[in-house]
Amino acid sequence: MSDLKVDLTAPNGRKITLPIGIYINNEFVKGNGGEIESINPTDESVIAKVSAASADDVDAAVKAARQAFNDPSWRDLPGPDRGAIMFKWADLLEANRETLATLETWDNGKPYSVSYNEDLAEVISCLRYYAGWADKIHGQTIPTTPGMKFAYTLKQPIGVCGQIIPWNYPLAMAAWKLGPALACGNTVVLKPAEQTPLSILFAAQFISEAGFPPGVINIINGYGKEAGHALVSHLDVDKIAFTGSTATGKAIMKTASVNMKNITLETGGKSPLIVFEDCDLDQAAKWSQIGIMSNQGQICTATSRVLVQESILDKFVEKFQEAIKTTSKVGDPFADDTFQGPQVTRAQYERVLSYIEAGKSEGGKLLTGGEPHKNVGEGKGFFIEPTVFTDVTEEMKVYQEEIFGPFCVVVSFKTEEDAIRMANNTTYGLGSAIFTQNLERAHRVAEKIEAGMVWINSSQDSDIRVPFGGVKQSGIGRELGEAGLAAYSQTKAVHVNLGLKL
Repeated sequence: MSDLKVDLTAPNGRKITLPIGIYINNEFVKGNGGEIESINPTDESVIAKVSAASADDVDAAVKAARQAFNDPSWRDLPGPDRGAIMFKWADLLEANRETLATLETWDNGKPYSVSYNEDLAEVISCLRYYAGWADKIHGQTIPTTPGMKFAYTLKQPIGVCGQIIPWNYPLAMAAWKLGPALACGNTVVLKPAEQTPLSILFAAQFISEAGFPPGVINIINGYGKEAGHALVSHLDVDKIAFTGSTATGKAIMKTASVNMKNITLETGGKSPLIVFEDCDLDQAAKWSQIGIMSNQGQICTATSRVLVQESILDKFVEKFQEAIKTTSKVGDPFADDTFQGPQVTRAQYERVLSYIEAGKSEGGKLLTGGEPHKNVGEGKGFFIEPTVFTDVTEEMKVYQEEIFGPFCVVVSFKTEEDAIRMANNTTYGLGSAIFTQNLERAHRVAEKIEAGMVWINSSQDSDIRVPFGGVKQSGIGRELGEAGLAAYSQTKAVHVNLGLKL
């Protein structure tokens, strides 16, 4: 072990040499903000301690990013060459996929099968998708006055982008932000969540090898109150992209106004899943289980309010319980048959338990779960039983507030109009789902739901080619797909006088 690397043996036996510094100008350096302990949520042991960035370290990273943005080696690099570097980085990550998935599971608690088969697949695909866009970002010509004037637009990068990512999908959220930013020619200072710093540090080892010039990508582990605030308030940062809680998003929006930064915010959600009486009931129950219980319920778009037409309520509840019982196996995240691992931290574990108590005290009926899961971890770890409440009213905390755990409420409705009103009775507007075999109803309700995304007869099966984002207090802007490029480019209009004389 050196000062900036540590040798680790993961629970699955994989040997890993992990960088533990912050990454600036294509080098790992020691941060001046102390250390961050990475805690294994399965048994509460310390995995490693990594350097935390101070405000001065953030300033150094921003200066490196600014210098790289102004350097012709990056700024004037042709799109095909920029894309080739991104493709190379994706290839290097794919070659180290098992190690990255191991770190993701060890640090976060999600099942290894999910980390490897889903999250890392998405990371690699996302980087390749945006690498393919790098030579296709261009402006347009605009007909004005024939023979008198010619006009065209240029698509140009925004500049230095500060990116702050959450702990629920550490590498995937990094790829969602890095992919379009780099494709457009920006430079980046990325702050991972302090709860899950390990996988992105391992991935950073391959940035220079892929061919990125120094300063194009900088990674500053650190605490939100110091490193995060320093990044958002820095006068030489042109854009902030953030995924996380609504409360933090509001604070970022205020702070970013110091120099009118361009912002993209993807914040909380309390997504409805509407089950109509004409649906395929078996499929509705199975997708409902996926919609809330996958990733330990730690998904911004989790369909945590299940609204069921009253004529089929009892049948749905029976099938939903069966889907949870047969699918939501809680256990060691490195076990092949585990569906649900631990919550990411003790704070999140206690938050979910507090909402269970709130649901009981407000008069909800506990249908299933509602306790710490005691069959794994020998009394340690942040495991919670999949939890469902019924007999919930729209005023209750568990109906209105984002919980971010394996916890949902099932509420009945009478008519289509009731379902739409109940679905929209929230300050959030991120995701939603509709289950019906009536094609007209599906599209009619989808249009009326106040959400950035609507799934029809499925839930949570996002795609990197399709825009992702919300309305109301669920955020500003879109990520993924071609729409994601708009968040990292700006349009310049050029007017050419072809002969108009004064």
